[in-house]
Amino acid sequence: MADECFTLPRLAEIYDALDPDRGDLLPYLALAGELGAAEVLDLGCGTGVFALLLAGRGTRVVGVDPAAASVEVARGKPGAERVRWLVGDATGLPPLRVDLVTMTANAAQAITAPADWHATLRGVRAALRPGGHLVFETRVPAARAWESWTRAESHRVSELPGVGAVESWVELLAVDGPLVSFRWHYVFAADGQHLTSDSTLRFRERAEVEADLRAADLEPVEVRDAPDRPGKEYVFLARRP
Repeated sequence: MADECFTLPRLAEIYDALDPDRGDLLPYLALAGELGAAEVLDLGCGTGVFALLLAGRGTRVVGVDPAAASVEVARGKPGAERVRWLVGDATGLPPLRVDLVTMTANAAQAITAPADWHATLRGVRAALRPGGHLVFETRVPAARAWESWTRAESHRVSELPGVGAVESWVELLAVDGPLVSFRWHYVFAADGQHLTSDSTLRFRERAEVEADLRAADLEPVEVRDAPDRPGKEYVFLARRP
């Protein structure tokens, strides 16, 4: 299930404007070039920012996301016709043979149920050509990122073109072992509407992720540090044998 910030049209439409700095995507763009990936599956593509960056370089891209509202935003962007957009997840993909599968941002952590995570990895393997790669990031549990998910740390008011002022902040709801739940709040000054979006992420240890990859017949190749969050995230690179 996708969160409300991706499924509610009013929130999906402002998602990019609230997070305009996507420097976190540049290492993925560089990796695609490093691997010579001609065809990429962007899993959890959201509003299509990364898929369109790839397509702009001539890469053939399939963007997949379970949130129809986010995919609709992606389809409305300049250059969107260069990407094949699908609403769904890795368990129901059409036949593909891509060079690289990407899961940027929180996409991997948002798959919280072990059965769903294992099914996702199997779907990824099926979509990869032999020798193709998977890359994704996940936060380092020991860094305890959720400790800063408070109103005091996150509150801001953003002036968005055509929308007006939007007040936003995050509220930590629960920490239950590896599962961390939180709620984003959005208040629109134009009409006072207060929307919320609940999320739960699974914080996986490095050894757990590597074991899950091997169980799906994906070979762990390398674990990199995220340049924008040094020491706070693992970036896993795996290969289909």
